[in-house]
Amino acid sequence: MSAQTQALPEGHSVPSIEGLTIHSTNEKSKFPGCYPSLNPVDIYREHIAEAVGKAAGIDPQLVYSKIAWTNSLDKGDLTLPVPALQIKGKKPNDLCAELAEKIPESDLIQKPVAFGTHLQLFFKPGPLTKSVISQILANKTTYGTNGNLGLRDPSDPSKGKKKLIVEFSSPNIAKPFHAGHLRSTIIGGFLANLYTVTGWDVIKMNYLGDWGKQYGLLANGFKRYGSEEALLKDPINHLFDVYVKINQDVGAQEGPIKELKEKIKAKKEKNEDATAEEAELEKLVDASEDENARRYFKSMEEGDPDALALWKRFRELSIEKYKQTYARLNIDFDVYSGESQVSPESLKSAYETMEKSGVTEKSEGAVIVDFPKHKAKKLGKAIVIRKDGTPLYLTRDIGAIVERHNKYQFDKMIYVVASQQDLHLAQLFKITELMGYKEIADKCQHINFGMVRGMSTRKGTVKFLDDILRDVADKMHEVMKKNEAKYEQVEDPLKTSDTLGITAVMVQDMSGKRINGYDFNLDAMTSFEGDTGPYLQYAHARLCSIIRKSEINLERLSDADFSLLTESHAIDLARYLAQWPDVVVNTAKTLEPTTVLTYLFRMTHMLSSSYDILRIVGREEQLATARMALYESARQVLYNGMKLLGLNPVNRM
Repeated sequence: MSAQTQALPEGHSVPSIEGLTIHSTNEKSKFPGCYPSLNPVDIYREHIAEAVGKAAGIDPQLVYSKIAWTNSLDKGDLTLPVPALQIKGKKPNDLCAELAEKIPESDLIQKPVAFGTHLQLFFKPGPLTKSVISQILANKTTYGTNGNLGLRDPSDPSKGKKKLIVEFSSPNIAKPFHAGHLRSTIIGGFLANLYTVTGWDVIKMNYLGDWGKQYGLLANGFKRYGSEEALLKDPINHLFDVYVKINQDVGAQEGPIKELKEKIKAKKEKNEDATAEEAELEKLVDASEDENARRYFKSMEEGDPDALALWKRFRELSIEKYKQTYARLNIDFDVYSGESQVSPESLKSAYETMEKSGVTEKSEGAVIVDFPKHKAKKLGKAIVIRKDGTPLYLTRDIGAIVERHNKYQFDKMIYVVASQQDLHLAQLFKITELMGYKEIADKCQHINFGMVRGMSTRKGTVKFLDDILRDVADKMHEVMKKNEAKYEQVEDPLKTSDTLGITAVMVQDMSGKRINGYDFNLDAMTSFEGDTGPYLQYAHARLCSIIRKSEINLERLSDADFSLLTESHAIDLARYLAQWPDVVVNTAKTLEPTTVLTYLFRMTHMLSSSYDILRIVGREEQLATARMALYESARQVLYNGMKLLGLNPVNRM
């Protein structure tokens, strides 16, 4: 057996995440955001809103907007906080009891239950089980998606989709792809998937750190320490090695320069002549690698063809290597941008606009923004042009933000960057606003995240992402080999362990809220016990195994008699599956991958407790087919959820 991620049980196909965007409908409902053909629970919301509106003598529209989820199935499928209806003249508890009494049982819902100030609303099992399983089997990968959310005007699809740019990952060429880049990549990939399945036109952008004096340092270092063979074989690691060596040279030169500066300072304090020392200092600085790097980068900025050709080579070889790594994480970028790609015209325009609008001022030879003068005291001061006339990272971001809006006309742009850059992004958005581009600034959002602690290779040093993924895959391989019988049946154990390892890393990263940092724990993440990536993969593989072994024709499942699913385990599982479209809608509000992950773990826990009760082998054909329809529906929802998170569900392991 193998970890085939592109070969599902017979009758299935695997679309990319982009293939999950087609599920939209023009079906009209008088309730905003209500799409009964996409979300089975919306049928019940409509029904409940009408029933409560009639009983309370108020507009059903008001009721609809107040209907909420429950935290657990024992509290109902939906709940209505009666105080939210703002009906005057009666105590909320009394009004709740009165409404519960007035609203009758119907074909869809049982008689409401008054619980304090909340109406608990339970769906009737029969109609729900039939509608939810039928909808999942019919819609497959599009179940749970809602392309209407991404329309500029849901009532008029002809006006087109809203456009989103997600800027994420953004590693620095020749430096380690560290844990912060990994988190940005995982979270950014998830957000791109989320907006895609909710109907947005998404552009995935990788804004590389690919410009600046460090590339002058790298070019000079390559001339001294570089190897053409090593560069072609492993560009990122080799360039990093070169960068480390040339930085060691810089460090060695800094000592004598620092000593000479201190000597000059001491002499001047004593009013002694320091001319000779100053001349010596000038020679040392002029011959230093740091100064050579500055001169080399200046030649790049001035368009020297040889300097630019070498830099371009470094950039292109690095991007090709990055693409291989991103492919393992199920991510591909639409645009590889970077600091180098911001045009001189955009920078010049940004300088002029900032000056004309009074945003900037000169200070000790540099150009700065003094935010307290613009009623933004917490943002402090920021340099936008150095004393030597060169721009900073912030300056390039200012040029880029306007350039992107002109080029893409985006409706929203998300920056997925660590929380350490909160001030930087806040300054960027504020400057954009002060320049007169408030409309653009309002479209921008910083999605931040906490850092990963203890992420290192077994050698104890922080390295590139490939090394981290290799370590985790090795660990998964060790875990797999402990079960010799199963291991012998795995067709491609290395590929399987790699897929499981990547899942382990991604699920650990997405398990908590984004803003929280976490400890990188190799043993915990690779365990099949608890809420881990391997557990989620096992749940999917087990369902695939049940489907294969049953030998039931999947094409016949939609004709099954769902009324046979009367056990509480079957009913509760169907109730959970009905929640998936709501989970997607809620995730579009929270922008938290853990919203999806929490749901998937709850659903799979319920699933695992059902296997002994809802057996298929040896059962009468009609009952076996109905149960298989339920299991296939669960597999589909699990698959949809994993793909949304950016995971590759395996079918065998």
